[in-house]
Amino acid sequence: MINIYEQVDRNRRRSIIVMVLFVVFITLFIWAITRLLGYGPSVIGVALIISGLVSFSSYWWSDKIILTVSGARPANKSKDFNFFTVAENLAMAARIPKPKLYVIDSPALNAFAAGRDPKHAAVCVTSGLLEKLNRTELEGVVAHELSHIRNYDTRLMSIVTILVGMVVLTGDLLMRRFYFGGSRNRQGGNIGAIALIFALIIALLSPLIAKLIQLALSRRRELLADAGAVMITKFPPGLIKALEKISQDKNSLKTATKATENLFIINPFKGKQAKSWLTGLFNTHPPVEERIKALKGMS
Repeated sequence: MINIYEQVDRNRRRSIIVMVLFVVFITLFIWAITRLLGYGPSVIGVALIISGLVSFSSYWWSDKIILTVSGARPANKSKDFNFFTVAENLAMAARIPKPKLYVIDSPALNAFAAGRDPKHAAVCVTSGLLEKLNRTELEGVVAHELSHIRNYDTRLMSIVTILVGMVVLTGDLLMRRFYFGGSRNRQGGNIGAIALIFALIIALLSPLIAKLIQLALSRRRELLADAGAVMITKFPPGLIKALEKISQDKNSLKTATKATENLFIINPFKGKQAKSWLTGLFNTHPPVEERIKALKGMS
């Protein structure tokens, strides 16, 4: 049995490994494209600059964009009194500023955090969550989201999104080059058949691989936030009961999108959960059973 501090350290090490592999993968991807297809540095540079500018804008205003897309409204202190007091108390315990609070009017049970740092953060929950969870369970959920904020998870996931965007954009440019320009490089020579096949494989699979790494990192972040929530509340049963209730809820969150699903405490789309190892790769969250087992193992 491991304690909560060991669990946090273990998940952080795993996340760092995934991030390092991601950076190495993107570096090799761009190198392969420039070498195999004869793209000049200026072409790749322009693509990365455009991607970087768009991604930076999304990152800087990520909380506002996500809250707008999710149909969230500012929480009302009198109507959502428990939400306010829980957030205030736990923010003090976590030693971070109290984030802005928002509510999505939906019977679904869910929550997420957004923002580039603890000073510019928001926690959003559904009205269904506020109605169906008791105060102890709500503390577990809010502590989970505050842990995301305190650990800069929202910033980390924005950076990962930027890296994925670079791979997808570069891959798209590659496919356009093949479609419009054939297999000739910028110097006018023909690319060998093996190199051509290899380049096409990179173009087709790299966005998929990048997405899989993003999802793997998202799953690790959820486990880390669970452990961080227990560090804040010192009461694992609160989050355990909350996860059980949220996972048993049959309502899908209609305002959630594929772009925002990894932010929620549990996947907002209430379809059948993947059972096989292969389909499980595409899950944005670890199985609830795995999360509850890890929480019960914390002393």
